[in-house]
Amino acid sequence: MLQIKDLHTGYGKTEVLRGVSLDVGDKEVVAVLGSNGVGKTTLNMVLSGVLPIWSGSIIFNGEPLPKNGQDIVAAGLIQVPEGRKIFPNLSIKENLLLGAYKRGKPRLSQNLDYVFETFPRLLERSEQLAGTLSGGEQQMLAIGRSLMAEPLFLIMDEPSLGLSPLMVEEMFTLINQLHADGLPIMLVEQNVVQSLEHASRAYILENGKVAISGDAKSVSENPVLRKTYLGM
Repeated sequence: MLQIKDLHTGYGKTEVLRGVSLDVGDKEVVAVLGSNGVGKTTLNMVLSGVLPIWSGSIIFNGEPLPKNGQDIVAAGLIQVPEGRKIFPNLSIKENLLLGAYKRGKPRLSQNLDYVFETFPRLLERSEQLAGTLSGGEQQMLAIGRSLMAEPLFLIMDEPSLGLSPLMVEEMFTLINQLHADGLPIMLVEQNVVQSLEHASRAYILENGKVAISGDAKSVSENPVLRKTYLGM
C-alpha cells in the first residue's frame, strides 16, 4: 500500500529525513518508532502533503503520492494526527461529519453508524461539545473522524500519547480490531513495547534515518533497541 524510497526532506536548508526507506503492505500493521526529534512528525507531514519531497519517491496504492493534501485524502490515505486536532467548539457529531468532507459522503449515514457502533460512548454524547471530552474520548473522536473518510490506509500518530494505562490498552485493542477488519495501519509511536506487541513489522528511526528494521519479534529482541529504549 505504501512504499517510501530514499526520502529526503526538511525545513528551509535543514535536512531532517536523510534517505528514509520503508513500506507497509496490504492489511499490515507496521510500527514506526523513535524518540522525539528523530523525524517521525516530519515523515507524517510529507505523507499529508504539508512538506514537499526533496528527493526520493512515495508510492501509495500503486500510484505516486499526490502533492496536494486534499488529493491525498481523496486517494484514501487518512491520518489520525498527534494531539487529536478535534474542533472543541463543535459537537461530536459535527466533528465526525467533517471527516467525510473530502471522502466518504455517498455512505455518510452508514459510516456514522459504523463509528457509533465502534465507539458507543460517542453515540451517547453525540450532541456534546468535543472540547468537554476526556483525553481518551477525544482520541476516540479523532479516530472516528478518520473512519468517516473510508480510509484505504490509516496513519495513527502517537495514539497513546497522554492517555491513562487503561485507555492505552483500549487504544491498542481498537488497533487490533481495525486490523482484523482488513485496514492497513502505520503506527507512529514512542510507546515501543506495546507497539511491537501489536505490529507485524517495525522501523526504528534515529537522526532522520532507519536504524533498525525487521519483523516485530526480531526488532524487539535487538540488543541495541533493548539497551537504548528499554534500558535492558
